[in-house]
Amino acid sequence: FYRFLHRTNLLHSIALGGVLYAVGGFPFLVWGVGVRTTFLHHATFLINSVGHMWGNKAWNTGDMSTNNWWLAIIVFGEGWHNNHHAFEYSARHGLEWWQIDFTWYTIRFLQAIGLATDVKVPTEIQKQ
Repeated sequence: FYRFLHRTNLLHSIALGGVLYAVGGFPFLVWGVGVRTTFLHHATFLINSVGHMWGNKAWNTGDMSTNNWWLAIIVFGEGWHNNHHAFEYSARHGLEWWQIDFTWYTIRFLQAIGLATDVKVPTEIQKQ
């Protein structure tokens, strides 16, 4: 399945563009492909810059990773970057109840309906 997706990736992108254009014309194409892709890349690059410059460090990880609340909202939880560096195996980056982590909420939903299994998070002992 994944080899098929890898081999046909360009076709999926072209098909998405075709569907968007057919449904809403050029504006849908611009927003659904151009703006979306630009936002995705900039958000990803922000993790490597902002996530290592501004924020607080909850864990002594030996690197410059930080937790940044506004970055976490933009990048669906990866802004809790210091938490990620402290517990690299964890599916959950927002370790505190108040740390918004949309990716974790999605994983929990997939786990609840049986599509995600063996999900790893740090235990309280590991956190201490």
